[in-house]
Amino acid sequence: MEVSSVAFHVVVVVFALVLEFTVLANAFSQSVDSDFTFTLPPGRKECFYQTMKQHASLEIEYQVLDGAGLDVDFYIASPTGQILYNDYRKSDGVHTVETEDGDYMFCFDNTFSAVSEKIIFFELILDNMETDEDPEDWKEYVHGTDMLDMKLEDIMDTINNVKARLSKSVHLQTVLKAFEARDRNLQESNFDRVNFWSVTNLIVMVIVSAIQVFLVRSLFEDKRKIRT
Repeated sequence: MEVSSVAFHVVVVVFALVLEFTVLANAFSQSVDSDFTFTLPPGRKECFYQTMKQHASLEIEYQVLDGAGLDVDFYIASPTGQILYNDYRKSDGVHTVETEDGDYMFCFDNTFSAVSEKIIFFELILDNMETDEDPEDWKEYVHGTDMLDMKLEDIMDTINNVKARLSKSVHLQTVLKAFEARDRNLQESNFDRVNFWSVTNLIVMVIVSAIQVFLVRSLFEDKRKIRT
């Protein structure tokens, strides 16, 4: 009878742990970071909207990956229409806004360019976005935790630390990937430009050499007519 009781308590503890990690996995599955890459045609403006909560934080980072000049106009507008940040002809930028309830608008403007399209990458990081579920509600479903050497609060702290570090790593990798894409496009553009001017110089050198040979030969030609 005593062995059965111990086995029952072990099953309860295992079930509690499984339930806890299931709830935590569901809670962490809602990502607050997102990134997007799009093509902005010449003479066009593209705007995006993000719904925010009171006392939350919106951070946006953008980079122009490809296109003549690697620059674009950018601005952020509050739900009331007030312009919070305005960048003119910049290749990248980072802005953070302490938000209120409403839809925030951020726009990329390429109307100053008539022929060059731009490839633009941007990333949104949303902080302090409250959800309808109470993050402490999962505790009422967990029982028998007094048998564990490690408290569930310690597990929560550890998982939160791991999640924060993973989110930071993903953010850094995304930013580095965007820099790598922009540098690669710039190198390919320089490579095509160098090849074009190299071929042009080679053609000019061949033409100049041919003209010089013709002129030198013409100096030694005897144009006098011999009469018999």
